[in-house]
Amino acid sequence: MSSGCNRAHPVRKRAKGFERVSLKVAEDEQGPWAVLQVSGEMDLVTSPAVRQHVHDAVADGRRSLVLDLSEVRFCDSSGVGVLIAARRLMRSCQGRLRLILPAQGAVDGSHVNRVLAALGVRRLFEVYPDLHTAVDEAAAPLSA
Repeated sequence: MSSGCNRAHPVRKRAKGFERVSLKVAEDEQGPWAVLQVSGEMDLVTSPAVRQHVHDAVADGRRSLVLDLSEVRFCDSSGVGVLIAARRLMRSCQGRLRLILPAQGAVDGSHVNRVLAALGVRRLFEVYPDLHTAVDEAAAPLSA
C-alpha cells in the first residue's frame, strides 16, 4: 500500500444470469495503520478476497491493520475463519489487528458483531466503533 492509497476492489458473483457485486474492499492508510474497508457479504465465495488483502498488507510490511467491517451485511463461517486467520497472522508477525464494528456492542450491533458473539469469538478481537477511534493509540477497545 502506498501513502494516500485508496483503491477499491469489487468481488463479483454470478447468479441466475446476472452479475452482482457482493463484496468490496477499499484500501487506505491512516498514519501507521493500513485500513481495509470491507462492504457487502463475507461468505465462502468472497472471503478469500479479504484474506488476500490482509496477506498483501503484511507482505507490504504493514504491521498495524484495521478491518472496517461496519458495512458488512452478511458474514458466514468462512468470513469468521478469515478474521481469525487474520488475527493469527498479525500476531505471528508481532502486528496489531483492530476491527471496526458499530458501537452498540456484541448483542445489538452489526451482523458481524452478532455472529462473532454467537460463536464466542468476539472476545478475541479488539473492536472499535469507528475509524477515528481505531487508529487512536490511546483509545481502549469496546468491551466484549
